[in-house]
Parts: sequence; C-alpha cells; structure tokens
Amino acid sequence: MSDPFKLGDLVWAKMKGFSPWPGRVAVPTPELKLPKKATNVQCIYFFGTNNYAWIEDNNIKPYQEHKEQLIKSCKTAAFKEAVNQIEEYIVNPEKFGDLDEHCRNAEEEFDKLKDVLEGEEKEGKHENDEGTSEVKKKSSTPKIRLSNTKVKSVKRSSSTGHKSTPRKKTKTSSSHSFTDSDIAPEKPSMLNHSFSKKSSLLQRPSNIHRPDTPPLDLENVSETLLEKNIKASQMKFGFLGLGIMGGGIVKNLLNSGHKVIVWNRTAAKCKDFEKAGASIAVTPCDVVEEADITFSCVADPQAAKEMVFGNCGVLHCPSLESKGYVEMTSVDADTSHDIVEAIGGKGGRYLEAQIQGSKTQAEEGTLIILAAGDRTLFDDCQSCFKAMSKNSFYLGSDIGNASKMNSVLQVVSGVSLAALAEGLALADRAGLSQADLLDVLALTPLASPHLILKGRGTYAATATATARPTCSTCWRSRRWPRRTSS
Repeated sequence: MSDPFKLGDLVWAKMKGFSPWPGRVAVPTPELKLPKKATNVQCIYFFGTNNYAWIEDNNIKPYQEHKEQLIKSCKTAAFKEAVNQIEEYIVNPEKFGDLDEHCRNAEEEFDKLKDVLEGEEKEGKHENDEGTSEVKKKSSTPKIRLSNTKVKSVKRSSSTGHKSTPRKKTKTSSSHSFTDSDIAPEKPSMLNHSFSKKSSLLQRPSNIHRPDTPPLDLENVSETLLEKNIKASQMKFGFLGLGIMGGGIVKNLLNSGHKVIVWNRTAAKCKDFEKAGASIAVTPCDVVEEADITFSCVADPQAAKEMVFGNCGVLHCPSLESKGYVEMTSVDADTSHDIVEAIGGKGGRYLEAQIQGSKTQAEEGTLIILAAGDRTLFDDCQSCFKAMSKNSFYLGSDIGNASKMNSVLQVVSGVSLAALAEGLALADRAGLSQADLLDVLALTPLASPHLILKGRGTYAATATATARPTCSTCWRSRRWPRRTSS
C-alpha cells in the first residue's frame, strides 16, 4: 500500500494537546528517533516553530483541502505566524531554499539507497540459487549510507528544530476536527522532539510583564525551619523557577542542607542562590541531567509544558531512567496527564505536588503540599517536603488528584473571600466600622488568619479613599437610598 503522503507535501498535523498546525512532510535526522512499534507515521516540519516530530497518518490532513476548516482553529500569535510562513512558502518557495535543498538531497540519497538495496537483493537471490551463502552478509549491509539518516529510520521526514512546538490547545469550530481519541496509545513516545543545546533558551514572550520582586534574605534561616531539625537527603535536587514561590522554597532547601541545582528564565536571579550554595545550570535539560530529582515551579500550565516539551527542555535529556520529576506549578489535570505521559514514556518517575500557601509561607517553610503520582518518588522527596512545608499529603497514584484537590480548595478560598467582601461592603453601607467588624470576626468561630489578613489589607487600602462625612444625617442620606412612592 502506497503512502498517502510524500516528501514535501504541505499538511495540517496534530500533536496531542495542541491544535492542528501547518507543516510539511520532511526527512528525519539521527536525533529524531523513530518511535517503537510505530506504523504509518510521517516526520513533519512545523512552520513557525521550526520543530520536527513524528505524526501518525490519521492525524495529518492535506493543507489546501482543509485550509478553510482549520485556519480558524487557533488564534494565538504563534499560529498566525505559522500560517503566514506556509502561505509565504507557497508563493515564494525560493525564500526557503535551505529547506528545499535539504529535502532534495535527502530524497536523492533515499532513491540511491533504494536502488542499491534492490540490486543487492537480486544478487543475493541469484547466489542463493547457486547454493552460496556468502552474499547474505553482503546484502544486509548497503554500500551507500545516508549522510543524515540511519537506514533503519528511512521513512520520510526531516531535521532538528530550535523552537518549541505549538503551545496552546484550542477547540475548533469547524465541522471537521481532530480529536485526542485519534492519537494512538504509544503517542507519548512519539513526543520525541528534536532539540539542540546550541538553540536559544526558553524565552518569555515580550508582551508578558513579570513584576519585580524584592530580593530574598537567603542567609536568614526561619525559626520554623530550625525547629524541624531536618536530616537532608544525599541526593541531588534540581529546581526550575525562582519566582515568588520558587525562590522561598529553594532558600529553605539550601538552608536545610540539600544539594540544589537551579535554573531560571532570568539568569540574574540565580547569582544570589549560587552564593548561598546552589549550582547553576544553563538549561532545564542540564538540571535534569545532573539531578536525581527535579522540581518545577513556574508561572502557569503553559510554562510548565514548555519546561518539558520546549527547547532544551526535559525531554531533551538523553535518559530519564529512574530520574524523578515533581511538578509544583498550579496546573490542571489535563496538563499533568500530558506531562506524565511524556516523562513516563522515557522511563522517568512523575509526581504532581500542588502547593497551598503564600509567598510568606514559602519563605517560612510552612506551605501545605498535595501530592499524587509515584509513591516511591513521594517518599524520596520527604526531606525536601519537610523543609518547604508544615505537612504533605499523598492523595494516591492517580495523576490529577492533587490538581483537583487544589482546585477545590481554591474554590473554597474564593467563596470565603467573596463572603468577606460582601460583609465589609454591608458594614460600610450600614455605617459600621469595617475595622470593628474585623476585630469582632477574629474572636468568633469564623476566625481565619487568611480572611483576617486579607480583610485588614483591603480595609487599609480603602480607608483613606472614602472618608465618611462627620454629620450623621449626611452619611445616612448618602448610604441609604430613600424610598419613593410609585
């Protein structure tokens, strides 16, 4: 049966967790290993991201035929750039001369190899008829080998890329759509992206601004940490992300005697931690290579996936066998499943460890950790969890349990804050002191350090903004609208 796609075809290709993306059937390189038990797969070059991956035929559609249906499936800037590039390629392919030249050379070598193999097969059959077995050896070793591909992986496809794959998963409104159920069970091994350590590091989009945070006092050991009397594990621990929460966590890991290797998007943040005893790695991949267990605590689910699937990410590590990866970013259950499939597909252990607490609690080591996943990894992290939290809970081996529990607690917190806001607004409208309300609330069974802290902060911020009139009749007339007869 002939392949439905040939080298150079323009297509829409879908990877698990991402929208259909414009690409081109290309030639594989040695770095892009063919997935085990893979059948009917093509190597796709993704426009806009310059990345390559193996995609099954049932997740590939001709570009022009499905253009009208899929061009509106995603609205991100990266997707629009990819569409612009493929349209530019259609109009002016000469601009992509390097890509075309690579494909032509690879196709010529593929044809040469095919002729050699066919010739030797005929020669082997002829000599077998004469009763000689010497040529069997000869026929198994082709005289001409591809310069950029291995004989075993001569399917169709292309070379290594430098940027991350399509990031955001969005729904398509068209009648024709790809679904995750179309992805085969062995898809995790197909997420075998090709990376290069020479490529640029993960870059934050220019339109995202992160507020500056005051520097941590890394030498100041909190009293809570001293009271715990922690015996540090002798394993090496990696940490990705030194932001609002990550910085405080790493501080406690270092002060409790753990060996820590750190990486952060903004390299300047790592210098203070280096002075405190941490080692610095150039890329997330380097952290995973050097560490036995790596923690990730970054901004959001998208950033968490980039740590794994992006340039110089975790999957670029040559081997994840027996290594542990702990996701502490607040992610949804679907994102956590995507990450565990990728990590587990390469032999690694995965644990989601959602954190409950604030920046202050992170610095004091009084967070609460909700974990789910590999039990042995949870046990190996106990000394670290003791340093960064006042308690850690194991919620079972089902990935997603910790994310769901974290979501439930966020809902309870949100509802509580909404109730407090309503109470403060009602007290103000009734002419009562909001400060008095908070003092009384602190003495009741409803008292909560979180609510009282948030309430006092809100009151302090708004107290000077709305000064109450001194005349009682005046504020009453302002606060309470008069009833009028109809």
